[in-house]
Amino acid sequence: MPLTDLTLDECLAYRPHLPEPADLDAFWRRTLAEAGPAVQRPDLTPVANGLALVDTYELTVPGFGGHPVHGRLHLPAGAGGPLGCVVEYLGYGRGVGLPHENLTYACAGYAHLVMDTRGQGWSAAPGRTDDPAPQLAGAVPGFLTRGLDHPDDYYYRRVYTDAVRFLAAARTLPQVDPARIAVTGISQGGGISLAAAALTDGPLAGVLPDVPFLCDFPRGVRTAPQPPFTEIAEYLRLHRDRTTRTFATLAYFDAALLAARIQAPALFSIAMMDPICPPSGCFAAYHAHPGEKSLRVYEFNGHEGGGEVHLAAKLAWLRERIG
Repeated sequence: MPLTDLTLDECLAYRPHLPEPADLDAFWRRTLAEAGPAVQRPDLTPVANGLALVDTYELTVPGFGGHPVHGRLHLPAGAGGPLGCVVEYLGYGRGVGLPHENLTYACAGYAHLVMDTRGQGWSAAPGRTDDPAPQLAGAVPGFLTRGLDHPDDYYYRRVYTDAVRFLAAARTLPQVDPARIAVTGISQGGGISLAAAALTDGPLAGVLPDVPFLCDFPRGVRTAPQPPFTEIAEYLRLHRDRTTRTFATLAYFDAALLAARIQAPALFSIAMMDPICPPSGCFAAYHAHPGEKSLRVYEFNGHEGGGEVHLAAKLAWLRERIG
């Protein structure tokens, strides 16, 4: 896969001016307030996973509009006392999958909580969370153009709210030490993890976004040769008069803008030959993060990023910070 974006030196110097809505913080305060009272401790339903060393539970959290958001909790079998916890958000199209999938963090000794992204789960693993909001006329197939006419209607307003509520629910679980929670995700999950880290009002021990999507929409829409950013380009190809309105809406959800509000330490990974999440946009989010942070760059990888090599780096980073 050849380079489709800036070189590494250019990305290291890239500091885009992303217009920030004057009411960005007020918008999210209102949105989260409208989500309702604080999340109560969710019930955990044991699930047979066929495994001896990991226990698995299903749970449901009220997300945006009180809509039920499903998730899964993996624990080391028989673990006692509150554990360090990894809350994971999923890539575009993925669902939580089968109970015996995605066990690395539990095998490493952590509570592992995975959120099922609303309306998704058609690609690599099935999902169970519906998105009851109507799809407005004129949207391109996919999720990136749903509700683009106004920030209040946009799909990721619901998803980011779900993510914050899911993180709040993690803090209520007796199996979880609320002072030792980190969030992570790959691609869309990386962008959601940045948003959740920026918008949460509780303590957070770390954020680990991998090849994060949803960063620097103006560049991603104009640069990415492969979906999902291309959904927005296709929408604007059809709706030529909506460019200004579209990017005004997207600014409320740009993880590169929200990253500037993160207080937790971060470990980013970025792939320089990524045709799905252009590395320049990922660097925009990395540069915006104002605090302690580190970065792994994979110069000759595409959207798979560092893969299992980077997972090992994440486990080492987590061990230093949440035990």
